[in-house]
Amino acid sequence: MRRRKGWATVLVLAFLSSSLSGCLGEDGFDLLPEKKGVPGGLTLACLRSSMYTSMVIEIDHEPGYRPFSSSTDLLEERLESVCDKPSGISVRFTEVDFGHTGSWSAQDVRDKGWEQKETSPRDGTTLRWQVLFPSGTYEEDSVLGVAVDASTVALFSDSIDDADGPFGRPSVEDVENSVLVHEVGHLLGLVNLVYQSPIDHEDSDHPGHSNNEDSVMYWAVESADVSNFIFGSLPNDFDDADRSDLAGLADGSLAVRDQLWP
Repeated sequence: MRRRKGWATVLVLAFLSSSLSGCLGEDGFDLLPEKKGVPGGLTLACLRSSMYTSMVIEIDHEPGYRPFSSSTDLLEERLESVCDKPSGISVRFTEVDFGHTGSWSAQDVRDKGWEQKETSPRDGTTLRWQVLFPSGTYEEDSVLGVAVDASTVALFSDSIDDADGPFGRPSVEDVENSVLVHEVGHLLGLVNLVYQSPIDHEDSDHPGHSNNEDSVMYWAVESADVSNFIFGSLPNDFDDADRSDLAGLADGSLAVRDQLWP
């Protein structure tokens, strides 16, 4: 059973350090036939309300791996600030046994996620995104979270919990808060996953991630000054550039690609 630890080292900040092959599990992306799509493939479905007026975040967790309530509350708050869902955004929890041994690949996450989905990600007027909290670690053990398709992400709590340090900043809870928003940020298409921003805020060495250490989409917080980790706080919100991109996608002023809807 997962054991919550109260401390986290600067090394946990590897949650943003992976490139497209890590944080974004790009192996096996497909647009056909199951219509799983790529991260960002349901961006417009979230940002607009012309088809999907409500949204459900399905949290599938193994026993002992339920996320902190602060993490899911924060995620709901962040999504409500950018997604047009007049009928509301809700979070639903399901305890499951994924029946998986060994490390996880992106394909493992994708397969187990789709086995557990209650219904299609596009269910009538409800958009459904899914977050897995499995036991075990990702095949790249520095990766704490991964986005694998248009509606599925996973967080690896064992890796988050094991990343403890002597100073207690940031806490495991803080790390989980940020990783969750970060990974769902990829489902929103950030950064430049399904569009090209007019703002220069994508890190050239780490595609799909921000170059601003104050953004939750920052590529690698551990690359900043160590004191920023110990005495500062982890970013857990989208910055102005992220929000400008999302607003442009929502109103159509930014061109978008690879959408499963419309």
